[in-house]
Amino acid sequence: MAVVSGGERGDLNAISPAMRDALDSWLAGLKALDDATANTLAAYHADVLGYMAFLGRHHGGAAGIGPLTRVTVSDMRAWMAFERARGVSARTLARMLSAVKSFTAWLAEREGFDATAVLSTRSPKFQKKLPRPLSEDAAKAMIGTVELQSTTDWIALRDAAVVTLLYGCGLRISEALGLTGADVPLPEVLRIRGKGGKERVVPVIDAARAATAAYLRACPHPVEPVAPLFRGARGGALNPRLIQKAMQTARMQLGLPASATPHAMRHSFATHLLSAGGDLRAIQELLGHASLSTTQAYTAVDAARLMEVYEKTHPRSA
Repeated sequence: MAVVSGGERGDLNAISPAMRDALDSWLAGLKALDDATANTLAAYHADVLGYMAFLGRHHGGAAGIGPLTRVTVSDMRAWMAFERARGVSARTLARMLSAVKSFTAWLAEREGFDATAVLSTRSPKFQKKLPRPLSEDAAKAMIGTVELQSTTDWIALRDAAVVTLLYGCGLRISEALGLTGADVPLPEVLRIRGKGGKERVVPVIDAARAATAAYLRACPHPVEPVAPLFRGARGGALNPRLIQKAMQTARMQLGLPASATPHAMRHSFATHLLSAGGDLRAIQELLGHASLSTTQAYTAVDAARLMEVYEKTHPRSA
């Protein structure tokens, strides 16, 4: 079966059986130990397979464990140059290199070889894209306008409830749609399992509870503990594309930019909290970010504001 990697198609037949086994074992370890998501595992599989397929072509023959133990700095440069020549962006190549380094470090520990040439390879520089928040008025208008997109009352209430959770609780759309009947009535605090299986506690505002309750009163499908809270028209799990489409239509009616997406509602939640004087580390916890630097970029506040928060909260010694 062929797997796409950064625009390059890597064939499993292009690597040796031993390498296929090693790749499968590494991915199984990530799933078991790091609780990596299916999407993450698929991306890592594609990235590493493409890298190994390149090495096989570069040196001739199928890529096996032996050649990977002898990768040089020149080989790494050739692979990265090849991917860039194919049109792979610096951001994507950085992600691919991260996967390759992770796999190589695992393989080096298992096989006992020096992986310095791979692990010391510098990641290409790229400009991080900052999500653009909506203004508070625009965020509220988005919720109200989304509710007008469907002529079916319960579906209109459903869409408004989902978007209210994104903005009012800072949830990712996958997290909102991952709620089940066991979560209702929504409590004052929700335990959310986010990326990488990391759990966090999120306060639920009154508006989100009210919007969800209104949706449930109108929903024709029964509330079941193991079933999705937000249902599609036929009763199955709600497709996130339907929320994206409702927001797309709403933003056109409101004259908002294309950046007014479901993720922008989560970003707006964080930005508005920080603007109102919220603590940066508390917002980090609410968003489920592993590092504070991620939250700093995510909230897109100016350096002066960050320094103000730093001065108030950093436990400096006298």
